[in-house]
Amino acid sequence: MYISPMLLHKVDEPFNDDEWITELKLDGIRLILSKFNNKVRLYTRHKNEVTSKFPELLDINIPDGTVIDGEIIVSGDNGKPDFEAMMERFQSKKALYPIQFCVFDVVYYKGQKVSSLSLIERKQLLSKFLPQSDNVILVQWIEGNAEAYFNLVQQQDLEGIVMKRKDSKYQIDERSKDWLKVINYKYADVFITGLRKNEFGMLLSIEYDNQIEYAGLMEFMNPKDKATFYRVHKELIIGENKNFFYIKPQIKCRVKFRNYTKKGLLRIPSFVEYIS
Repeated sequence: MYISPMLLHKVDEPFNDDEWITELKLDGIRLILSKFNNKVRLYTRHKNEVTSKFPELLDINIPDGTVIDGEIIVSGDNGKPDFEAMMERFQSKKALYPIQFCVFDVVYYKGQKVSSLSLIERKQLLSKFLPQSDNVILVQWIEGNAEAYFNLVQQQDLEGIVMKRKDSKYQIDERSKDWLKVINYKYADVFITGLRKNEFGMLLSIEYDNQIEYAGLMEFMNPKDKATFYRVHKELIIGENKNFFYIKPQIKCRVKFRNYTKKGLLRIPSFVEYIS
């Protein structure tokens, strides 16, 4: 049984409020696990069934008629979630990385819908029946203290935090302001060195030791700043192929991004402001 999960709104800064709880934001893939007719089924948030990809979770000992929500991760050598390794494991059976399903909510229990219970009541229920193992763990949380927690996340270079109202119901297929995420963004100053011809996308490059090196593809930019670029970019085109126009490295901007990939590229860069 698939349920469309409750989604989070994004905010720029954490705040302290004892009516909220704080969790670590895990860098993996959202996973809905359901057990009906004594058969476990696994789904991504986009309703793709991925049961066969994670056989480690198929013998989970939870009551029939139960649906739980969480994030599936692969831990790297430093113990932090490794998103690239997670994607390798997701895309290929040959990638033998061990996974952990980090569970943070329950939507159905023994055939009964429990989404109308408060978040705290659902977490108490979850802690009573979820068997923890090498592959399944219960996400830990604290009351309030989001600002201090986020400072620790920044010090440890983790992805961010999640803040949730204690009394929030589980809102199926909704993006709710009862659940918030604060991303620990990194920032870089880059040159725009290309423009994709079909759907929008800009090639980015960073200057290292007087050398311009490719840094990734940016797909997020607001209309006003796109218009500023389009007014001048034709004068700076220095070449093209079937997919891209190549731009003289003269327009510099600041971008925010999640982290550097193993190849040294910016992960999910988005525009902040022009520098020159």
